Amino acid sequence: MTPGRFRILLVEDDADLAGLLRRVLAEEEYEVTLAADGQTGLHLALTRPFDVMVVDRGLPAVEGLDLIARLRSRGVGTPILVLSARSRTEDRVEGLDAGAEDYLAKPFELTELLARLRALLRRHLDHAGQLSVPGGSLDLATRSVRRSDGALVALSEREAALVGVLAARPGIVFSRGELLDRIFGEAESETVVDTYVHYCRRKLGRGVISTVRGLGYRLGGG
Repeated sequence: MTPGRFRILLVEDDADLAGLLRRVLAEEEYEVTLAADGQTGLHLALTRPFDVMVVDRGLPAVEGLDLIARLRSRGVGTPILVLSARSRTEDRVEGLDAGAEDYLAKPFELTELLARLRALLRRHLDHAGQLSVPGGSLDLATRSVRRSDGALVALSEREAALVGVLAARPGIVFSRGELLDRIFGEAESETVVDTYVHYCRRKLGRGVISTVRGLGYRLGGG
């Protein structure tokens, strides 16, 4: 698994620890966005796409477990690792019950944190192999969409990647620049995104991807 394509939201109010984690994760070629309080973390997680989140439990503005519960109640399924100085079994249970996938007590070894993040991402990708799309389901392994009427529609690698990114976070609007960076890499113009949106609509119907004027694209709509 190559980490360079993964985006992490780090919600940590300890400036020294946050700076250390940001440097370590960047060295591992993760793209890190930092929030120093729970309210900022909540806003970022609701408005931007992330592949995984690392959330401190003792946060100002919105406490860590409250942040997680709010995200889950709004349908945000991004995998979350909780960091906390609270290490009792009861504390771990509370974190998992709030909606986190993993819980790591402070102090911790950086190698263990990185290993747990890799495991979270692997499980998330395995689970995301089948994704719901308007009128059917996307199979990322075979790069095809099974329509509700049983018909199978084959997609190219880039078409499947585009639909997959949108389907993994329904409701989130992706800018053309974000889609260009995540899917097309070295392409020189954002117009390639528009071209592949057209290809996907032609194969799957206009309702598969909607245009949000001035912002970008999201799953569903017209």
